[in-house]
Amino acid sequence: MDKPAPRRVTIVDVARHAQVSTTAVSKVLRNAYGASPAMRAKVQQAIAELGYRPSAAARGLRGQTYTIGVMLPELRNLFFADILDGITTQLGDSDYQVLLAPGCNGEKAEAKVIDAMIDRSMDGLVLIAPVSAKKRLTEVARSVPTVVVGRHGSSPAYDSVTDDDIAGAALVVDHLVSLGHRRIAHIEHHETDRVRLAEMPNAQRADGYRQAMIAHGLEAEIDVASTSYTQAGGYLGAQQLLARPVRPTAIFAGADVVALGALEAIAEAGLTVPGDISVAGYDNSALAAFGPISLTSVDQDGRQMGANAARLLVDRIGRRDRRTAQMKLSPTLVVRRTTAAT
Repeated sequence: MDKPAPRRVTIVDVARHAQVSTTAVSKVLRNAYGASPAMRAKVQQAIAELGYRPSAAARGLRGQTYTIGVMLPELRNLFFADILDGITTQLGDSDYQVLLAPGCNGEKAEAKVIDAMIDRSMDGLVLIAPVSAKKRLTEVARSVPTVVVGRHGSSPAYDSVTDDDIAGAALVVDHLVSLGHRRIAHIEHHETDRVRLAEMPNAQRADGYRQAMIAHGLEAEIDVASTSYTQAGGYLGAQQLLARPVRPTAIFAGADVVALGALEAIAEAGLTVPGDISVAGYDNSALAAFGPISLTSVDQDGRQMGANAARLLVDRIGRRDRRTAQMKLSPTLVVRRTTAAT
Protein backbone atom coordinates (compact mmCIF):
# COMPACT_ATOMS: atom_id res chain seq x y z
CA MET A 1 0.00 0.00 0.00
CA ASP A 2 1.43 3.39 -1.04
CA LYS A 3 2.35 5.78 1.72
CA PRO A 4 0.57 9.14 1.66
CA ALA A 5 2.65 12.04 0.40
CA PRO A 6 4.26 14.03 3.23
CA ARG A 7 2.33 17.13 4.25
CA ARG A 8 3.83 20.40 3.09
CA VAL A 9 5.34 22.50 5.87
CA THR A 10 3.32 25.69 6.34
CA ILE A 11 3.94 29.11 7.82
CA VAL A 12 1.90 27.99 10.86
CA ASP A 13 4.35 25.12 11.44
CA VAL A 14 7.27 27.54 11.27
CA ALA A 15 5.59 29.90 13.75
CA ARG A 16 4.93 27.07 16.24
CA HIS A 17 8.48 25.73 15.92
CA ALA A 18 10.01 29.17 16.42
CA GLN A 19 7.45 30.03 19.13
CA VAL A 20 6.46 33.27 17.40
CA SER A 21 3.34 34.50 15.66
CA THR A 22 2.55 33.85 11.99
CA THR A 23 2.70 37.63 11.51
CA ALA A 24 6.31 37.59 12.70
CA VAL A 25 7.17 34.79 10.27
CA SER A 26 5.49 36.71 7.45
CA LYS A 27 7.55 39.81 8.26
CA VAL A 28 10.77 37.81 8.12
CA LEU A 29 9.79 36.17 4.84
CA ARG A 30 8.96 39.56 3.32
CA ASN A 31 12.02 41.21 4.86
CA ALA A 32 9.59 43.74 6.27
CA TYR A 33 10.14 46.37 8.94
CA GLY A 34 9.43 45.37 12.52
CA ALA A 35 11.27 42.04 12.88
CA SER A 36 14.15 42.20 15.36
CA PRO A 37 17.48 40.45 14.62
CA ALA A 38 16.73 37.89 17.34
CA MET A 39 13.31 37.13 15.87
CA ARG A 40 14.78 36.82 12.38
CA ALA A 41 17.36 34.36 13.66
CA LYS A 42 14.69 32.23 15.37
CA VAL A 43 12.46 32.16 12.30
CA GLN A 44 15.31 31.43 9.89
CA GLN A 45 16.50 28.59 12.13
CA ALA A 46 12.99 27.12 12.18
CA ILE A 47 12.75 27.41 8.40
CA ALA A 48 16.05 25.55 8.01
CA GLU A 49 15.15 22.83 10.50
CA LEU A 50 11.69 22.21 9.01
CA GLY A 51 12.72 22.59 5.37
CA TYR A 52 10.01 25.18 4.80
CA ARG A 53 9.58 26.54 1.27
CA PRO A 54 7.16 29.44 0.60
CA SER A 55 4.25 28.63 -1.70
CA ALA A 56 4.49 30.64 -4.91
CA ALA A 57 0.70 30.56 -5.25
CA ALA A 58 0.23 31.91 -1.72
CA ARG A 59 2.85 34.61 -2.28
CA GLY A 60 1.05 35.54 -5.49
CA LEU A 61 -2.16 36.12 -3.54
CA ARG A 62 -0.20 38.50 -1.30
CA GLY A 63 1.11 40.42 -4.30
CA GLN A 64 4.42 38.80 -5.34
CA THR A 65 5.59 35.34 -6.40
CA TYR A 66 9.27 36.31 -6.73
CA THR A 67 9.41 34.57 -10.09
CA ILE A 68 10.53 36.14 -13.37
CA GLY A 69 9.69 34.58 -16.71
CA VAL A 70 12.26 34.67 -19.52
CA MET A 71 11.16 33.83 -23.04
CA LEU A 72 13.89 32.56 -25.39
CA PRO A 73 13.03 32.46 -29.10
CA GLU A 74 15.58 29.76 -30.00
CA LEU A 75 17.13 27.32 -27.55
CA ARG A 76 19.92 26.28 -29.94
CA ASN A 77 21.30 29.80 -30.37
CA LEU A 78 24.16 30.11 -27.87
CA PHE A 79 23.93 33.89 -27.82
CA PHE A 80 20.63 33.68 -25.96
CA ALA A 81 22.44 31.63 -23.31
CA ASP A 82 24.75 34.62 -22.78
CA ILE A 83 21.74 36.89 -22.18
CA LEU A 84 20.28 34.36 -19.75
CA ASP A 85 23.61 34.16 -17.93
CA GLY A 86 23.55 37.94 -17.49
CA ILE A 87 20.00 37.82 -16.13
CA THR A 88 20.66 35.05 -13.61
CA THR A 89 23.94 36.61 -12.45
CA GLN A 90 22.26 39.98 -11.88
CA LEU A 91 19.46 38.34 -9.88
CA GLY A 92 21.79 35.94 -8.04
CA ASP A 93 21.67 37.73 -4.68
CA SER A 94 17.96 38.51 -4.85
CA ASP A 95 14.87 36.48 -3.90
CA TYR A 96 13.83 36.13 -7.53
CA GLN A 97 13.82 32.82 -9.37
CA VAL A 98 14.06 32.71 -13.16
CA LEU A 99 11.78 30.37 -15.12
CA LEU A 100 12.40 29.77 -18.85
CA ALA A 101 10.04 29.22 -21.75
CA PRO A 102 10.71 28.74 -25.48
CA GLY A 103 9.00 31.24 -27.78
CA CYS A 104 9.27 28.99 -30.85
CA ASN A 105 9.69 31.89 -33.33
CA GLY A 106 6.00 32.27 -34.15
CA GLU A 107 3.33 34.72 -32.98
CA LYS A 108 0.78 32.06 -31.96
CA ALA A 109 3.28 29.95 -30.05
CA GLU A 110 4.78 33.07 -28.50
CA ALA A 111 1.36 34.32 -27.36
CA LYS A 112 0.65 30.95 -25.73
CA VAL A 113 3.92 31.05 -23.81
CA ILE A 114 3.47 34.65 -22.66
CA ASP A 115 -0.11 33.99 -21.54
CA ALA A 116 1.09 30.96 -19.56
CA MET A 117 3.66 33.08 -17.72
CA ILE A 118 1.06 35.77 -16.95
CA ASP A 119 -1.43 33.13 -15.75
CA ARG A 120 1.18 31.89 -13.29
CA SER A 121 1.35 35.34 -11.68
CA MET A 122 5.00 35.98 -12.46
CA ASP A 123 6.22 39.30 -11.15
CA GLY A 124 7.84 40.31 -14.42
CA LEU A 125 8.81 39.13 -17.90
CA VAL A 126 11.95 39.39 -20.02
CA LEU A 127 11.03 38.80 -23.67
CA ILE A 128 14.06 38.15 -25.88
CA ALA A 129 13.61 39.15 -29.54
CA PRO A 130 9.80 38.69 -29.50
CA VAL A 131 8.02 38.59 -32.86
CA SER A 132 4.62 39.61 -31.49
CA ALA A 133 2.93 42.74 -32.80
CA LYS A 134 3.80 45.92 -30.91
CA LYS A 135 0.18 46.30 -29.82
CA ARG A 136 0.33 42.87 -28.23
CA LEU A 137 3.61 43.64 -26.43
CA THR A 138 2.09 46.84 -25.08
CA GLU A 139 -0.94 44.92 -23.75
CA VAL A 140 1.37 42.42 -22.05
CA ALA A 141 3.47 45.17 -20.47
CA ARG A 142 0.39 46.90 -19.09
CA SER A 143 -0.58 43.63 -17.46
CA VAL A 144 2.83 42.70 -16.00
CA PRO A 145 6.20 44.54 -15.80
CA THR A 146 8.08 43.71 -18.99
CA VAL A 147 11.50 44.28 -20.53
CA VAL A 148 12.05 43.54 -24.23
CA VAL A 149 15.57 42.55 -25.30
CA GLY A 150 16.84 42.81 -28.86
CA ARG A 151 14.01 44.78 -30.38
CA HIS A 152 14.40 48.43 -31.37
CA GLY A 153 11.85 51.19 -30.98
CA SER A 154 10.45 52.87 -27.89
CA SER A 155 7.29 52.15 -25.93
CA PRO A 156 5.44 53.94 -23.13
CA ALA A 157 4.68 50.53 -21.60
CA TYR A 158 7.89 48.46 -21.57
CA ASP A 159 11.63 48.99 -21.20
CA SER A 160 14.04 47.74 -23.85
CA VAL A 161 17.68 46.69 -24.19
CA THR A 162 19.27 46.54 -27.63
CA ASP A 163 22.57 46.51 -29.45
CA ASP A 164 23.44 49.15 -32.05
CA ASP A 165 22.93 46.67 -34.87
CA ILE A 166 23.49 49.17 -37.68
CA ALA A 167 26.87 50.13 -36.22
CA GLY A 168 27.71 46.44 -35.69
CA ALA A 169 27.04 45.61 -39.33
CA ALA A 170 29.22 48.54 -40.38
CA LEU A 171 32.07 47.17 -38.28
CA VAL A 172 31.99 43.95 -40.32
CA VAL A 173 31.85 45.70 -43.69
CA ASP A 174 34.60 48.16 -42.71
CA HIS A 175 36.82 45.26 -41.61
CA LEU A 176 36.29 43.28 -44.81
CA VAL A 177 36.85 46.34 -47.00
CA SER A 178 40.10 47.03 -45.14
CA LEU A 179 41.22 43.52 -46.15
CA GLY A 180 40.60 44.35 -49.81
CA HIS A 181 37.18 42.70 -50.25
CA ARG A 182 34.63 44.29 -52.56
CA ARG A 183 32.21 41.43 -53.31
CA ILE A 184 30.83 41.24 -49.78
CA ALA A 185 27.51 39.39 -49.46
CA HIS A 186 25.08 39.18 -46.56
CA ILE A 187 22.78 36.45 -45.26
CA GLU A 188 19.71 37.98 -43.61
CA HIS A 189 16.60 36.66 -41.89
CA HIS A 190 13.66 37.01 -44.25
CA GLU A 191 11.13 39.50 -42.92
CA THR A 192 8.00 41.07 -44.42
CA ASP A 193 6.13 42.62 -41.47
CA ARG A 194 6.46 46.42 -41.63
CA VAL A 195 6.89 46.96 -37.89
CA ARG A 196 9.37 44.10 -37.47
CA LEU A 197 11.34 45.42 -40.44
CA ALA A 198 11.82 48.61 -38.44
CA GLU A 199 12.43 47.04 -35.03
CA MET A 200 14.00 43.57 -35.29
CA PRO A 201 17.81 43.24 -35.08
CA ASN A 202 18.03 41.13 -38.24
CA ALA A 203 16.46 43.93 -40.30
CA GLN A 204 18.71 46.54 -38.67
CA ARG A 205 21.81 44.49 -39.49
CA ALA A 206 20.73 44.13 -43.11
CA ASP A 207 20.17 47.89 -43.29
CA GLY A 208 23.54 48.50 -41.67
CA TYR A 209 25.20 46.24 -44.24
CA ARG A 210 23.59 48.11 -47.13
CA GLN A 211 24.42 51.53 -45.69
CA ALA A 212 28.06 50.56 -45.10
CA MET A 213 28.44 49.13 -48.61
CA ILE A 214 27.05 52.37 -50.09
CA ALA A 215 29.38 54.42 -47.86
CA HIS A 216 32.34 52.53 -49.31
CA GLY A 217 31.14 53.07 -52.88
CA LEU A 218 30.16 49.41 -53.23
CA GLU A 219 26.43 49.80 -53.92
CA ALA A 220 26.74 47.73 -57.11
CA GLU A 221 28.23 44.88 -55.07
CA ILE A 222 25.35 44.56 -52.59
CA ASP A 223 24.21 40.94 -52.57
CA VAL A 224 21.75 39.54 -50.02
CA ALA A 225 20.52 35.98 -49.50
CA SER A 226 17.27 36.10 -47.53
CA THR A 227 16.74 32.89 -45.55
CA SER A 228 16.51 32.51 -41.75
CA TYR A 229 18.60 33.04 -38.63
CA THR A 230 19.28 29.32 -38.21
CA GLN A 231 22.10 26.97 -39.12
CA ALA A 232 19.94 25.61 -41.96
CA GLY A 233 19.30 29.17 -43.12
CA GLY A 234 23.01 29.89 -43.20
CA TYR A 235 23.67 26.71 -45.17
CA LEU A 236 20.97 27.55 -47.74
CA GLY A 237 22.03 31.20 -47.96
CA ALA A 238 25.66 30.30 -48.60
CA GLN A 239 24.62 27.79 -51.26
CA GLN A 240 22.67 30.52 -53.04
CA LEU A 241 25.59 32.96 -52.86
CA LEU A 242 28.14 30.40 -54.06
CA ALA A 243 25.91 29.65 -57.06
CA ARG A 244 26.10 33.26 -58.30
CA PRO A 245 27.86 33.74 -61.70
CA VAL A 246 30.51 35.68 -59.77
CA ARG A 247 30.66 34.43 -56.21
CA PRO A 248 31.45 36.76 -53.30
CA THR A 249 34.87 36.84 -51.70
CA ALA A 250 33.36 37.43 -48.25
CA ILE A 251 30.09 36.60 -46.48
CA PHE A 252 28.66 38.51 -43.54
CA ALA A 253 26.25 36.18 -41.72
CA GLY A 254 23.68 37.97 -39.56
CA ALA A 255 24.29 35.68 -36.58
CA ASP A 256 26.94 33.16 -35.49
CA VAL A 257 24.53 30.26 -35.88
CA VAL A 258 23.97 31.40 -39.49
CA ALA A 259 27.73 31.56 -40.05
CA LEU A 260 28.02 27.95 -38.88
CA GLY A 261 25.68 26.81 -41.66
CA ALA A 262 27.58 28.96 -44.16
CA LEU A 263 30.88 27.35 -43.16
CA GLU A 264 29.34 23.93 -43.75
CA ALA A 265 28.13 24.85 -47.23
CA ILE A 266 31.49 26.37 -48.16
CA ALA A 267 33.34 23.23 -47.06
CA GLU A 268 30.95 21.02 -49.05
CA ALA A 269 31.66 23.15 -52.12
CA GLY A 270 35.34 22.30 -51.80
CA LEU A 271 36.34 25.82 -50.82
CA THR A 272 38.41 26.98 -47.87
CA VAL A 273 37.87 29.68 -45.25
CA PRO A 274 39.46 32.20 -45.38
CA GLY A 275 41.59 31.13 -48.35
CA ASP A 276 38.77 31.21 -50.91
CA ILE A 277 36.14 33.13 -48.98
CA SER A 278 36.06 35.04 -45.70
CA VAL A 279 33.16 34.64 -43.26
CA ALA A 280 32.08 36.87 -40.37
CA GLY A 281 29.23 36.40 -37.91
CA TYR A 282 27.36 38.39 -35.27
CA ASP A 283 26.94 37.77 -31.50
CA ASN A 284 30.42 36.56 -30.51
CA SER A 285 28.85 33.52 -28.87
CA ALA A 286 30.85 30.67 -27.34
CA LEU A 287 30.57 29.04 -30.76
CA ALA A 288 32.60 31.84 -32.37
CA ALA A 289 35.41 31.53 -29.84
CA PHE A 290 35.63 27.72 -30.23
CA GLY A 291 39.18 27.08 -31.46
CA PRO A 292 38.52 24.94 -34.56
CA ILE A 293 35.95 27.52 -35.78
CA SER A 294 37.63 30.78 -34.67
CA LEU A 295 34.93 32.96 -36.21
CA THR A 296 35.32 36.70 -36.69
CA SER A 297 32.19 38.10 -35.03
CA VAL A 298 30.53 41.21 -33.63
CA ASP A 299 30.40 41.22 -29.84
CA GLN A 300 27.20 42.81 -28.55
CA ASP A 301 27.89 41.64 -24.97
CA GLY A 302 24.93 39.38 -24.34
CA ARG A 303 25.73 39.07 -20.63
CA GLN A 304 25.60 42.84 -20.19
CA MET A 305 22.33 42.97 -22.12
CA GLY A 306 20.88 40.37 -19.77
CA ALA A 307 22.16 42.14 -16.67
CA ASN A 308 20.68 45.44 -17.87
CA ALA A 309 17.35 43.75 -18.59
CA ALA A 310 17.19 42.21 -15.11
CA ARG A 311 18.10 45.52 -13.47
CA LEU A 312 15.44 47.41 -15.41
CA LEU A 313 12.81 44.77 -14.66
CA VAL A 314 13.38 44.74 -10.90
CA ASP A 315 13.20 48.53 -10.93
CA ARG A 316 10.00 48.39 -13.00
CA ILE A 317 8.44 45.91 -10.55
CA GLY A 318 9.11 48.36 -7.74
CA ARG A 319 8.14 51.49 -9.70
CA ARG A 320 5.38 50.72 -12.17
CA ASP A 321 4.77 54.41 -12.89
CA ARG A 322 8.29 55.46 -13.91
CA ARG A 323 9.03 56.46 -17.50
CA THR A 324 10.26 53.64 -19.71
CA ALA A 325 13.94 53.37 -20.56
CA GLN A 326 15.66 52.30 -23.76
CA MET A 327 19.24 51.08 -23.35
CA LYS A 328 21.48 50.61 -26.40
CA LEU A 329 24.91 48.98 -26.18
CA SER A 330 27.83 49.75 -28.50
CA PRO A 331 29.21 46.64 -30.25
CA THR A 332 32.83 45.74 -30.95
CA LEU A 333 34.39 43.47 -33.56
CA VAL A 334 36.43 40.44 -32.52
CA VAL A 335 38.70 39.42 -35.38
CA ARG A 336 39.62 35.74 -35.64
CA ARG A 337 40.80 33.32 -38.34
CA THR A 338 37.77 33.21 -40.66
CA THR A 339 38.58 36.57 -42.28
CA ALA A 340 41.71 37.41 -44.26
CA ALA A 341 42.93 39.62 -47.08
CA THR A 342 41.57 38.81 -50.52
